[in-house]
Amino acid sequence: VSMENKNNVTEFILHGLTQDKTVAKVCFSLFLVFYATTILGNLLIIIIIKTSEQLNSPMYFFLSYLSFVDISYSTVAAPKLICDLLVEKKTISFVGCIAQLFAGHFFGCTEIFLLTVMAYDRCIAICKPLHYTNTVNKHVCGWLVAASWVGGFVHSVVQTLQTIQLPFCGPNEIDHYCCDVHPLLKLACTDTYIPGVIVAANSGVISLSCFVVLIVSYAVILVSLRRRSSEGRLKALYTCTSHITVVVLFFGPCIFIYMRPSTTFPADKMVSVFYTVITPMLNPLIYTLRNEEVKNAMKKLWSRKVKRS
Repeated sequence: VSMENKNNVTEFILHGLTQDKTVAKVCFSLFLVFYATTILGNLLIIIIIKTSEQLNSPMYFFLSYLSFVDISYSTVAAPKLICDLLVEKKTISFVGCIAQLFAGHFFGCTEIFLLTVMAYDRCIAICKPLHYTNTVNKHVCGWLVAASWVGGFVHSVVQTLQTIQLPFCGPNEIDHYCCDVHPLLKLACTDTYIPGVIVAANSGVISLSCFVVLIVSYAVILVSLRRRSSEGRLKALYTCTSHITVVVLFFGPCIFIYMRPSTTFPADKMVSVFYTVITPMLNPLIYTLRNEEVKNAMKKLWSRKVKRS
């Protein structure tokens, strides 16, 4: 009620991803397949990890939560994006827009923290294998996942509060396919320099600092591998490659979008599509296609189902 009294805007009109109807139809088909693959692929990983006795290490514990976050994060924006590709007028209510902003930053930041935690897990597993079981036990894993969720929640609250305190008196057209901080700051009927700096500091510092931690973790891993045999070195690198690929695909676009003041670029929409639609779909493919343990667990699960039928 207080938000509605403060603002003249009750809904926003989204420009969407493209105005070309032919391109929109092609994108509709592609993104529908991408979203279905995201849901099914990540659900499959969760089921395999929960039902397999072999996949009981902390790495797979974190991976199951990463898959859950990917499903949630993709669902924040993808379904509306897909539906809006087929409609002429794309609208979203003020409350719905704020809810989408909150959920997007909540799950997105939680994923950033989870990827950082997974890098810490790999660093301990490879650099201190004898202490790994005691250092990264079930209790520690639970606390690390909980801390990731709390960190994502706090970050999202800060971003959302910075936005809902601003007056919106028109225009109400967002040059984007979803609600995010930078496009909304552009529509506010007041000077947004300070909120823009806070937003950039909040999102940008988290993205960049976590990325630096990840780089340092893998630098430590590479240094420690120099003392290993060539076979042990290849095996350790193989387990890290999947995680490094996911990190680069997710952090690159995030740093591009949020490590700058409150400005928008034409490329922002395509970059956002990459980390809200494409990356959550690629995660299960990367982790399953490059991981023999997951593939073996998948085969065993399939053979059990065939025997029962």
